[in-house]
Amino acid sequence: MSDPKLSVIVVARNEEAQLAACLDKLVFADEIILVLDRCTDRSKEIALLYTDKIIEGSWSIEGPRRHAGIQACSGDWILEIDADERVSKDLESEIREVIKFSSPGYFLIPINNYIGKKLVRHGWGGSWGVMSAPRLFTPGAKIWGNQRIHPALQLSGPKRRLVSPISHFVDDDLADMIRRLQRYTDAKAADMLDSDAANPAFLNILRRSVSRFIKCWIMRKGWREGYWGFTIALMAALYPLLSYLKFRLNNHTDSFKG
Repeated sequence: MSDPKLSVIVVARNEEAQLAACLDKLVFADEIILVLDRCTDRSKEIALLYTDKIIEGSWSIEGPRRHAGIQACSGDWILEIDADERVSKDLESEIREVIKFSSPGYFLIPINNYIGKKLVRHGWGGSWGVMSAPRLFTPGAKIWGNQRIHPALQLSGPKRRLVSPISHFVDDDLADMIRRLQRYTDAKAADMLDSDAANPAFLNILRRSVSRFIKCWIMRKGWREGYWGFTIALMAALYPLLSYLKFRLNNHTDSFKG
């Protein structure tokens, strides 16, 4: 009996600075699927050095973009990796071993988040970074929602975990983190505008922001990371607040709703 076939999906938008380093770590897979979203740089040229299975298009919603790659996979198992992430040899070996004997479903993979070259272990959460994610799954076991940012996930099968982490180079520095906050809140505000149910009271948003700061700073031990931990907690708190304000002010719905 042959080993299960592994497909890897990489979604990229103008990632020429990161793409080769990411793909170098994925050549162990049986196939690599590249989804290039509105790329205007050398991403396609770099991708062609590793695979001819390239999907190009324009997607404003995360779910359809991810599903374009998932549907192109022919493997028994699928691994989702972003261009700013790296798969270690230990994780490669663990994935190859675990898919030999596992029933259909999904695995959570731990994520080591780096800011620049600094590993920041604690404090992530509240829609501002994750410490694990369901990245290894069988076809049909993971379905993305239709939101622009942080789509809902529908998962099926037993919940299992791997041990070896993905290395995620999430931000270069503080300025890069602030730019990410701008992108995230723009996308969330657009999602709120699209949703008929998305009109919570301002005081509820304030409570959510405070709760997220406490969760990241105290419960997720962000305090152990010093100023970076505080900054992550602050960004997690600002995310719902700024998204709400953009939703209200940019769409001329600025009457106060406490």
